[in-house]
Amino acid sequence: MPDLHIWIAFVIAAEALLILPGPTDMVVVSYALTRGRRSAWASVPGVTLGDATALVLSLLGLGAVLMASAELFNALKIAGAIYLIYLGIKTWRAPVPKTLEEDAPLKRGGWRIMAHTYVATALNPGGIVFYVAFFPQFLSADKPLLTQVAIFGATFIVMGTVNSILYATLALQVRRFVRSYRARKNMNRATGGFLIAMGGLVGLAKRAA
Repeated sequence: MPDLHIWIAFVIAAEALLILPGPTDMVVVSYALTRGRRSAWASVPGVTLGDATALVLSLLGLGAVLMASAELFNALKIAGAIYLIYLGIKTWRAPVPKTLEEDAPLKRGGWRIMAHTYVATALNPGGIVFYVAFFPQFLSADKPLLTQVAIFGATFIVMGTVNSILYATLALQVRRFVRSYRARKNMNRATGGFLIAMGGLVGLAKRAA
């Protein structure tokens, strides 16, 4: 088990990184703004599972491979960018109901929404590389490695989930004040535009040195 002061330093450093909006946060915000509370909460488990997948893949060695192979990194990066752009276009073109329903039932259940968020998170190569580059800064050679990785990984996944919940809550509060049809249509387009832009940024991302 890591020392308490090292764990606290990890939490502070992780929060400094998590507070900046990333691709996953924008997907969660887009569902909160354009589809309401149930869709927002359905997207959050996808963040948790996506972060857990990235951690497992990094432990299996994919993170090190991505750092060493420019071709594989670029392939996964482009796939993630295309998926975000696809979600952005879909949000931009989404039909806007004439009346705003605060708690409208999900037409196709929450599984598809959770899957969209999961794929957006898991296909981000930066997330996988992050574990490889960030975690070793806090690992101690004189303590069991697996235990330390498990604790730091669980801590980061919980923090990422809470962070997504906070983003969703903030977006839902903003949504309450957007009532007119035109404003909600513009909100769909703005959110879709952000996702497309985020996809472009992911596509331009470079490997950590």
